[in-house]
Amino acid sequence: MRDPEPSRIKHEDTEEQTDSAEIKQQRVKLKEVEEEKSRKKAKQLHTCSQCGKSFTAAAGLSYHLHIHSGEKPFNCGKKFHAPFSVKKHKKTHSDEKPYLCSFCGKGFSRLDNCKQHQKTHIEVRDHVCRECGKSFTAAAFLKQHQRIHTGEKSYKCSYCDKCFTQSGSLKRHERLHTGEKPYHCTQCGKSFRYRSDLNFHLLVHSGERPFTCDQCGTDFKLSILLKNHMKIHTNVRPYACSFCGKCFARLDHCKRHQKTHTSEKDHVCRECGKRFTRADNLQQHQRIHTGEKPYKCSYCDKSFTQLASLKAHERIHTGEKPVEMQKASFPPVFPSHLFLQSLHPFFPSLRIRMII
Repeated sequence: MRDPEPSRIKHEDTEEQTDSAEIKQQRVKLKEVEEEKSRKKAKQLHTCSQCGKSFTAAAGLSYHLHIHSGEKPFNCGKKFHAPFSVKKHKKTHSDEKPYLCSFCGKGFSRLDNCKQHQKTHIEVRDHVCRECGKSFTAAAFLKQHQRIHTGEKSYKCSYCDKCFTQSGSLKRHERLHTGEKPYHCTQCGKSFRYRSDLNFHLLVHSGERPFTCDQCGTDFKLSILLKNHMKIHTNVRPYACSFCGKCFARLDHCKRHQKTHTSEKDHVCRECGKRFTRADNLQQHQRIHTGEKPYKCSYCDKSFTQLASLKAHERIHTGEKPVEMQKASFPPVFPSHLFLQSLHPFFPSLRIRMII
């Protein structure tokens, strides 16, 4: 009787080969299906002719084109390029803040804002720029940063030809055209174009000057003001006047000085037409028209238009004396009447009248 084992082994080998061939065939078919899907997806992409950005939906492209045209058809008093932007914005009007930070308890109206905030506590920077390696906590921040490398400026001003890399920069710029001042001081009602200006203004009311120069003890409201001041203590003066060669530690001081040569006065009062070389001088002047007195005495109810006037007034309360200049030693003054008498022999007609 013949042994059936070899024929069985041969049959099993044939089955394995068949299975292997079928698996390969299935993989080829699967790859073809995936490639077909990719081709269809590529065909379905809607590409912007202005910047080359692509979208899977026609509506996405339509909303994107509003960025290039400057059109903002969706509004809530404030205008937006797309309806979902309005929806997100409307949450800012609601006091409801259901999303709480698990680290500090701060509330947010939107979950994405809460998640983004939480990264500031744990310093997660998982969005990395391929060009320079700089990392960011949010994809939006990385996207904004990458425009530095690409030079893309997709946000165009509706009023002039200026373009910007960020929508926030465009919004701030357009306030120059519209005159919008959305940030209001709750203490005096004054309005500002920018939040940073409001924050700086609030220090006027509080009198707080938390930044101190370790060289001379002068206090400042902002760290940038202290940083600029510190240049005074160094001998480095890299900015030279193109008219007289005088050197300055700070560029803004150099530019301000150069206006004295050109008599340029580009800061104009809208009320009376008076012109000034500096914005701060114009601002002080405008208080004559508005009657604004933002500098309030810490000891009484008096208010002043200028900080220097407030400081001089507060010395009445504190008894502090201003820093006295060192008395210079001058030679004895030769009396004027004796000088005139000495000239008489040479000028007999000179009449000398003494006033006692």
